[in-house]
Amino acid sequence: MSTYKLYYFNGRGRAEISRLIFAAAGQKYEDVRFEREQWPGHKSEMPLGQVPVLEVDGTKLPQSTSMARFLAKQFQLAGKDNFEQAKVDAVVDTINDAITKFLPSRMEQDEAKKQELMNKFFADELPAHLQQLEVLGKLYGNGGAFFVGNQLTWADLYLFEMTNNLLQANGNCLDKHAWLKQNRAEVEKQPKIAEYIKNRPQTPF
Repeated sequence: MSTYKLYYFNGRGRAEISRLIFAAAGQKYEDVRFEREQWPGHKSEMPLGQVPVLEVDGTKLPQSTSMARFLAKQFQLAGKDNFEQAKVDAVVDTINDAITKFLPSRMEQDEAKKQELMNKFFADELPAHLQQLEVLGKLYGNGGAFFVGNQLTWADLYLFEMTNNLLQANGNCLDKHAWLKQNRAEVEKQPKIAEYIKNRPQTPF
């Protein structure tokens, strides 16, 4: 049986999708969390000098999306066949498009500029991305509340984590997207996910 270690900072960030996959699968792993002041002493241990990194049986794998896709395939959360996996990947890529647009406002240090960027993102950019995600959910979900094949995949977990961050910044951003709200509710109802969310460390990001 394989052993897994996940390296990241003490936050959700880009590692949380992998943690959610581990939780959904009921798979044990070592969750290594660096405080900021510890990181310089470990940076050289990582293949690309960055985290998150997933270590599988002693070999380190970088890049958060590659890590999550691998884990989803390991634990049957990636789709039942190659075409279902492609549909899941299409949803994930669409989520990543939204994240790419959101990050500049998330990372901005100047508070006035940050608010300006946030307002523009939520008013002018996010609605189109959410509409695209609803289109894919209705196209591939077989009439159910999950994105692909009427069963939980890592696309559902990824949307759940991404929208957690969005809702922290704007609690009304999903009000016009009933399908996405139902998708989130179905993810939250999964017993292993509910247990994980209840017990995970409370962190600022």
